[in-house]
Amino acid sequence: MRTVAVIGAGVGGMAAAYDLAKGGAEVVIFEQEDSVGGLAAGFKEEGWAWSLEKYYHHWFQSDKEIRSLLTELGLEQNLHFYRPKTVVFHNENFYPLDSPIAALLFPALSLIDKLRFGLTTAYLRYLSSWKPLEKYTAHEWMLRYYGEKVYSTLFEPLLEGKFSHYYQQVTMAWFWARFKARSERLGTYDGGFQAFLDDFACKLKEMGVEFRLRTTVDRVFSLDGKIGIRADGKEVIFDQALATIPPDAMLRLAPDLDRGYSEKLASLHGLGAVVLIVSLKHELSEQGYYWFNLPKSAGFPFLALVEHTNFLPKENYGGEHLVYCGDYLEPNHAYFSLSKEELLERFLPGLKKINKKFEPSWVNRCWLFRTPYAQPIPLLNHSTNIPSLHTSIPGLFYASMSQVYPWDRGTNFAVKLGREAAEVMNSGKIYL
Repeated sequence: MRTVAVIGAGVGGMAAAYDLAKGGAEVVIFEQEDSVGGLAAGFKEEGWAWSLEKYYHHWFQSDKEIRSLLTELGLEQNLHFYRPKTVVFHNENFYPLDSPIAALLFPALSLIDKLRFGLTTAYLRYLSSWKPLEKYTAHEWMLRYYGEKVYSTLFEPLLEGKFSHYYQQVTMAWFWARFKARSERLGTYDGGFQAFLDDFACKLKEMGVEFRLRTTVDRVFSLDGKIGIRADGKEVIFDQALATIPPDAMLRLAPDLDRGYSEKLASLHGLGAVVLIVSLKHELSEQGYYWFNLPKSAGFPFLALVEHTNFLPKENYGGEHLVYCGDYLEPNHAYFSLSKEELLERFLPGLKKINKKFEPSWVNRCWLFRTPYAQPIPLLNHSTNIPSLHTSIPGLFYASMSQVYPWDRGTNFAVKLGREAAEVMNSGKIYL
């Protein structure tokens, strides 16, 4: 029987393991954390009926890959979609901008601006393709076709918040994908994402997939036509291996990669994520808003505020009102070194700007999660920089969120990429 190692128990690695096992392979998944899920994983406090994601997550109704997988696993009955309210900040107020009617009512734009917004968005969503757009930056393309007012009011703050000082360099193909692939209705899984991940892991175990949690892989190497995995000081030999880890981690684990492949990995840049989850005694948004897009220029100390319990009932979480305060930042940013208490102090004024009635006494408790690699930065002509699923080491494959381009990172496209990698590995072909 063909033996395969999968490094990383995120959704992409698990999806690959599913198809590899179906293809007759004996699969072992190595994961350094004590649970499956990667960046989609959650946690569950005493008194909660549901788990809560460490980094805010949802599925779009248009996410075909995850929905197809759930159907195959017999879990589709646990998937539910809702339509929470999304707002943008303008002139010290919040305005919905998540439907054509809301766009028409948005006071910051003139009728001509709104017409231009509608026509350009329709072109991107229904008529355009991504390939011709990747030679333009989102900054220059949207400034030209949406116009200065629409761009500076709606899109420039989002780009700047998402990509920091890289925002004027990001390719328009990435922004195209956001219009193309997203829907207004958002989905979740009964019990939370961790419930789905645990159910998926159970299905994999029934298929014979072995999970080695709390196991750190130190090195990946070629040995007599096979792949060696050194984990926690022990070496195991496999016929194939798939790594689903960040590019810099791949470079450290596989130093024998040739120069060309290593240079492609090294060219992939990304930002980290800092998320503070705050439990409150009272609802923060009295209007029931779920997602707040916040411009840094307005003085907010974070990019986005997500009131999770305006998406899902607070009764799932012991009656607590749960709010995410999140940001994408360089790994050397001060937020990566502050304690959760220090970060909460930084964020409290931002909560006050959301609701003037807010007082620090509303806070019950908080949780802090950070990761140095959460958002790939796709630059001009990024498709030429993407490493192949095949590495330069025969039998070693690579699939990470940097390769889902032009789509944005997320569980849906992680499933797609993982299954593509498994298809290539099952085929036995040496090259794509």
